[in-house]
Amino acid sequence: MDDRFPRAEALALQGDRILSVGDISSILALAGPDCKIIDAQGATVLPGLIESHLHLLLGGNELAHLQLLDVHGPKALTAALRAYAAANPDAAMLMGQGCDYVIYDRALTRHDLDAIVSDRPVLLTAPDHHTAWANTCALDMAGILHGKSLGDGNEIVMGADGLATGELREFEAFAPVLQLTGEARMVAGIATGDEPVPAPTQADLIHDLTPLARGLEHCAKHGFTSLVNMDGNRYTLRLLAELRRQGRLTARVRVPFHYRPHRVPADLEIASAMSAEYQDDWLACGFVKLFMDGVIDSETAVMLADYPDTPGWRGDPLHSAKRFAEIAIEADRRGLQIAVHAIGDGAVQRVLDGYEAARKANGPRDSRHRIEHIELIDRADVARLAELGVVASVQPVHAPGAMDFPLQPTLDKIHKHRWRDAYLCRDLMEAGARVVLASDWSVTDINPFRGIQAALTRPIYDGANSQRLTLHEALAGYTTAGAYAEHTDDRKGMLRPGYLGDVVILSGDIETTPVEKIGEMTAAYTICGGRVVWEKP
Repeated sequence: MDDRFPRAEALALQGDRILSVGDISSILALAGPDCKIIDAQGATVLPGLIESHLHLLLGGNELAHLQLLDVHGPKALTAALRAYAAANPDAAMLMGQGCDYVIYDRALTRHDLDAIVSDRPVLLTAPDHHTAWANTCALDMAGILHGKSLGDGNEIVMGADGLATGELREFEAFAPVLQLTGEARMVAGIATGDEPVPAPTQADLIHDLTPLARGLEHCAKHGFTSLVNMDGNRYTLRLLAELRRQGRLTARVRVPFHYRPHRVPADLEIASAMSAEYQDDWLACGFVKLFMDGVIDSETAVMLADYPDTPGWRGDPLHSAKRFAEIAIEADRRGLQIAVHAIGDGAVQRVLDGYEAARKANGPRDSRHRIEHIELIDRADVARLAELGVVASVQPVHAPGAMDFPLQPTLDKIHKHRWRDAYLCRDLMEAGARVVLASDWSVTDINPFRGIQAALTRPIYDGANSQRLTLHEALAGYTTAGAYAEHTDDRKGMLRPGYLGDVVILSGDIETTPVEKIGEMTAAYTICGGRVVWEKP
């Protein structure tokens, strides 16, 4: 991925760095008697892949949950949930992950879940983690069966009988149920951004290393050597630091200060303190994560126009324009990078306005502030991404029909004449924006090879330009662009002498593999810091 030297036959690592890149004979001449030599057998060798948007602890924990991504209909859900309940008799909560918004060709209700399991609490989360469905037992135990007052953008959906239907929209709505799971420490980084309460004991910390290590192994087996976590708190960094102390940290991880709506700008001092404490190539903070809106399927994404079937409704932003500008100005003044979840075009516009306010207040700098997702954007705002130097962090795998997510109900939530502005990727690149690719695991499969195939083959919506990428554009999205977004492009993202010794060897030659077969490829070896952290059995 180095434009100055794009292809080579071999490379040598020494310690945690790349020593040399070149032809086979000159590289083999460098090998000492104890040097480990790997023959890639003609397969593609790339810089270690960068996952630019994931939820590491959450994802590692959810690997033990019921997986529902391919489950559809009452018969299939009943079989899966009852089997999971039987296999986990002591679980405090029966948790399912990846529940389709229309798993019953409509949204679930508590009565649907009661018909399957009524005597134990059940919580199923949507793939995007912005909606969950609970049975009556869980709602009652959490004290929200009769509803609860919540902040803007959060909703416990209530029925005509005055009781909760079971659908819970956004984190505040399902946080009371999550408290019952015994896994509150795992979700504190995304649910509140606060430190876990009560404060974790040493025994808690040791216990929580297991799901975190499980998540890291899952990343390593897919070729990732750098991870940008998109939720977090100091406790997440403490866990990672302990794995590092034990020699079990297999990837470089960035963890943000998660600024939830209950915060005030003065709280950004916490982010500054976290960034001062963690700032090396293995563990770093350096940035702030916020949510501006929710998601399209639940109509919590913030739009500039009414939703097609909900006149008068455009979604509730989690921060007012004035409030977000104040946050952006203060974070930028502190030298922090900002990353904001913004899915609807109204949310994207508000974030760009805030970044522009920060530039005017503090002067231009190489901030590389980010917007995460950008699933709908006003055409006038496309050029502003490049003008403001904003990184567009997009997930081609989220585009309806591209991989695991169906075309509906998502596209029905977007006016058809706006499909041309939805899930842009190529148009953003051609407008001069820096575009980085990611999965948002555990929202979708982390597999980068499925992600690359999706980026190359995604559907073209009626009236829209093709947003498909070339192979090398997609590879850049996981390597050089990812390093740029991290401010680490001076030492990461390329196989260049002196750069960090992060390498992935693929199972074959990705350039000669048919596009429709790229998703079947795997990582044969993952090397991070000169150490093999994954070798395919």
